Amino acid sequence: MNDVIETDRYLHACKKPFWRQVFAAECDYLRQHLLPEDKILSVGCGPAIIESCLVEHGFSVVGLDVSQEVIACAPDTLRTLVADAEKMPFDAEKFDVVLFIVSLQFIGNYQQALQEAARVLKPSGRVIAMLLNTGSAFFKEKQEQADSYVRHIKHSSTTELEAAGAECFAIQGEYFLGISDEGIFPSHDPMTAALYILLGQKKL
Repeated sequence: MNDVIETDRYLHACKKPFWRQVFAAECDYLRQHLLPEDKILSVGCGPAIIESCLVEHGFSVVGLDVSQEVIACAPDTLRTLVADAEKMPFDAEKFDVVLFIVSLQFIGNYQQALQEAARVLKPSGRVIAMLLNTGSAFFKEKQEQADSYVRHIKHSSTTELEAAGAECFAIQGEYFLGISDEGIFPSHDPMTAALYILLGQKKL
């Protein structure tokens, strides 16, 4: 995959009203689960669209991504770092929250990434992982498109991802955000919700 071409295509799509609605809904969801004083790490941030939204709302966010080309597109308002999710260059117990915004399923060793997330979190730290709901109509439609980013997914089983998360976190999952051609709508239905979100607190 050519990171530059994929990122340019992604940034172009982000300007469309439909996707602005989606990103705004995801940002609003995260804001409901974050505290003003949280120090936040977003793993696999890419060009940091939603992370930038959080910064605009006053949150302290550090973005990490493996791709220099992609992370170069992140705005200057966000502190960014190029590194592997499986080997994060941070001291232990540094952050209050680790985010995986539709990134965990694209990381090779997601188990190690989750273990690293637990390591860099404070004892009371939380993880929020937004996963693509591979059983949704939205995912199945995107998967049929030859140029869709979902075709690069490495881990499709949200059940396995949740089980891995449960090794390090007291975790629960919920479906979120119905997406259709007409726009977005509230949904907790496994058939229509585009996302499955893992919410966890670090185990002591």
